Amino acid sequence: MFNLKKTLAKFLPINYFQSYVSYSQEGEDMVLRSFYEGKKNYKGFFVDVGAHHPYRFSNTLYFYKKGWRGINIEPTPGAIKAFNIFRRKDINLNIGISRLKDKLSFYCFNEPALNGFSKEISLERNNAATKYKIIKEVSIETWPLKDVFDTYLPKNQQIDFLTIDVEGFDLAVLQSNSWEKYRPMYIAVEDRMNLESLLESEVYSFLKKQGYQLVAKTLRTLFFKQIIDV
Repeated sequence: MFNLKKTLAKFLPINYFQSYVSYSQEGEDMVLRSFYEGKKNYKGFFVDVGAHHPYRFSNTLYFYKKGWRGINIEPTPGAIKAFNIFRRKDINLNIGISRLKDKLSFYCFNEPALNGFSKEISLERNNAATKYKIIKEVSIETWPLKDVFDTYLPKNQQIDFLTIDVEGFDLAVLQSNSWEKYRPMYIAVEDRMNLESLLESEVYSFLKKQGYQLVAKTLRTLFFKQIIDV
């Protein structure tokens, strides 16, 4: 029986039909994967702030399945149980990230992907015109990112990429790091600025000052690469 795929394979590169499964909300993991295309069998280290779920909308599951390891940080009460089951080889932390060690109000929705610390954004989403509702407000322990790295990052471990999705608290997460000490090679951070308004983005301006260059963008996420040491 004629097999088109086998016939074409005789004339095409060996990996022509290769495909990948994305677990991210809009393919962020595939953008990150493209940064490592030239590193066959490379097993790096990631940090996921606002990890949400070990499978759903995950920017790191693809890499975990490839043997990478990392730190998952998710403040939603009880969410870390799933990480401890399905991502047992990672470091899983049930805390939030803020500029200071503190306890902050955390708004939980009927759609957990919207949970966050920003009161303004949470109240804006909680209205009769949408199907999303705040179901509870809880007090959550928060740490600066630099304190998490001081405590949990393995000794001499380079961070290959940092991904941040914390519903409006993204700049605060970035500001809580010690950039002289901890410098991920790549950063993926939620920011819905369009290209024409990019210079107005506080996230863009902040990371540019830290020595990072914008290298890619999806609808919701900006991707930066470290270009200089500061």
